[in-house]
Amino acid sequence: MSNNGADLTFGYISCFVAILLFGSNFVPLKKFDTGDGMFLQWVLCAAIWLVALVVNLILHCPKFWPFAMLGGCIWATGNIAVVPIIKTIGLGLGILIWGSFNALTGWASSRFGWFGLDAEEVSNPLLNYIGAGLSVVSAFIFLFIKSEIPNNTCSMDTTPLITEHVINTTQDPCSWVDKLSTVHHRIVGCSLAVISGVLYGSTFVPIIYIKDHSKRNDSIYAGASQYDLDYVFAHFSGIFLTSTVYFLAYCIAMKNSPKLYPEAVLPGFLSGVLWAIATCCWFIANHSLSAVVSFPIITAGPGFIAAMWGIFMFKEIKGLQNYLLMILAFCIILTGALCTAFSKI
Repeated sequence: MSNNGADLTFGYISCFVAILLFGSNFVPLKKFDTGDGMFLQWVLCAAIWLVALVVNLILHCPKFWPFAMLGGCIWATGNIAVVPIIKTIGLGLGILIWGSFNALTGWASSRFGWFGLDAEEVSNPLLNYIGAGLSVVSAFIFLFIKSEIPNNTCSMDTTPLITEHVINTTQDPCSWVDKLSTVHHRIVGCSLAVISGVLYGSTFVPIIYIKDHSKRNDSIYAGASQYDLDYVFAHFSGIFLTSTVYFLAYCIAMKNSPKLYPEAVLPGFLSGVLWAIATCCWFIANHSLSAVVSFPIITAGPGFIAAMWGIFMFKEIKGLQNYLLMILAFCIILTGALCTAFSKI
């Protein structure tokens, strides 16, 4: 097999692993109360940084580019909305929506050269456009799928159980998410999922920018590595730094009485490790396939995995109409992913 063929195979295998882990990384958290998510996101990001440290040591500590941290900052900003999204519209629907907008943003920025990037070319542009377009269509279909998420978690029956596991009980044990009405649940959840998706789709822009400008002798990034994994430590450091800043700001806003959930620590850490491994696979896929191919595939696939968890384990999505919409959306996603994959060949 030629080197190009081996790269493609390795890239698609990396896509598969990333899809599986991205679609499952929040599953460990579903059975635990996570409050408003601010404490959880910090635990998750700490785990992410530790994985990056291990990867950095394995790679013999490649040069650290501070600008690559910006991508991590962007991702961490989108990540603070994850818990409210899952609480309002569910794991499956949440990942489906933010994954679709993630795909569109990441694909468009690479394909058309947004934010100072070099526009990426593919062997078959028409198939690539069709694949990206189908991702957009699937996003609109997902908006019509109704998930069944309990919204009465602040009742007198549940409050004692919640406060028993919260370190600080001087505040109202119910988060702002729990107090939303059913209609507001859906509006807030879908809106946050869209915003997070756009931010997630921009997370690789600084790294791709460095790689593109490394080929220019007059650039400060001249000679920078073309191997995406060399930027993992900087990227993940940006994630941990930003999440820490947000958590400290949260502590200040809560007057030094943040809501801490000890039972969520280990599940949150596991979730962070799974996410970090998946993202490393995504870095490899970007290197082997290019972002214009990897984005539509990796961002669309986890929705299928998450929806399966939501349907069969958590019972978030029910009803014949929802099932039919899900099947239609999955068919569109699969077709789009195949079109995108073959556009590279």
